[in-house]
Amino acid sequence: MDPESAKLIGAGLAVGMGVVGSGIGEGHLAGRASEAMGRNPEMSKDLFAKMIVAMAITESSAIYAVVIALIILFV
Repeated sequence: MDPESAKLIGAGLAVGMGVVGSGIGEGHLAGRASEAMGRNPEMSKDLFAKMIVAMAITESSAIYAVVIALIILFV
């Protein structure tokens, strides 16, 4: 296997695992927050704000995975 092929496979794996994990985490987080809001509507504003912050943190891991893949490809 030549180095260019290994570089492409590594970048694909970095993006694939990072983005899939982030998507699963965000879906789980949104589902649990929706369930909690349904059970306790009085806390919905507080839960929504915390959900948005947690989703932003989760999404940042996907962005880091893309950045790592770009570094692998172009350096």
